[in-house]
Amino acid sequence: MFKQRSKQKELLDGKVEREDLVQNLKELHEINKLLGGYNISLSALKTIDTQNKVLVDIGSGGGDTLEEIRKWSVSQKQTMTLIGIDLKADCVEYSKSHLDKTLTFIEDDYRNIGAHLSNVDIIHACLFTHHLTNDEITELIELAKNKNSVLIINDLNRNSIAYYSIKLLTRVFSKSHLVKHDAPLSVLRGFTKKEWKNLIQSAGATNYSIKWKWAFRHQIIIYG
Repeated sequence: MFKQRSKQKELLDGKVEREDLVQNLKELHEINKLLGGYNISLSALKTIDTQNKVLVDIGSGGGDTLEEIRKWSVSQKQTMTLIGIDLKADCVEYSKSHLDKTLTFIEDDYRNIGAHLSNVDIIHACLFTHHLTNDEITELIELAKNKNSVLIINDLNRNSIAYYSIKLLTRVFSKSHLVKHDAPLSVLRGFTKKEWKNLIQSAGATNYSIKWKWAFRHQIIIYG
């Protein structure tokens, strides 16, 4: 079960009722806070130049990752333009309804980013790439390369400990049927370090770093 990435689609990748989606987004935010998921993205940003840069968070979901980046940038006195892009209208509306108004959210496919922005310095993806096929991930890396963007990826490490831990955690504490179903499956759709290395190299990128981070995630930085 853990030797290869699962090809099974998550419920979140299909049509979801707004009420169920919002509950899912709220619980994912709590999980990220509890397990330190946001810190992985922030520690990556600390290693690059962010002053006066444009950062786009792809698959931005509820926008909470972008909000954490905003709060970090303010604390570091960094001036950044922060934009989230998501295909689901409900995600974009929810993000706009409860987050800081300095953040911009766009309803569209991330691959159409060029239609909205002429320049993107940093492309950020948190818990998003495991929703993609390997070919789509290769295309994402190539997109970042073509735009001379730094690509930061924060996503799951596929292994048995992560799978059974999140399955137990969500079974006990989650009220969302989406989270209970999708959280363990998302681990099965995650990656090993070797798989990341192969994907990055197949896209022609040579300047990158891959680091394992708690809790059972990879932090990938691909420099434009």
